[in-house]
Amino acid sequence: MTEINLPLKLAKPAQRALAKAGYTDINDLTNVTEEDLLNLHGMGSKALGQLKAALAEKGLTFKQ
Repeated sequence: MTEINLPLKLAKPAQRALAKAGYTDINDLTNVTEEDLLNLHGMGSKALGQLKAALAEKGLTFKQ
């Protein structure tokens, strides 16, 4: 089983959407735009904000 390294408070639908798209680590998100993530079924603006904050804590951002 693949280890998931994403914010713990992230809603289950968002977690499933990210896993299905192959994003299992917060660092994976530096290769994707916010728009691309919002197009995933199960991903909403609240989850996107949580991911953005998690990236910022590590000094990272989504792909521009």
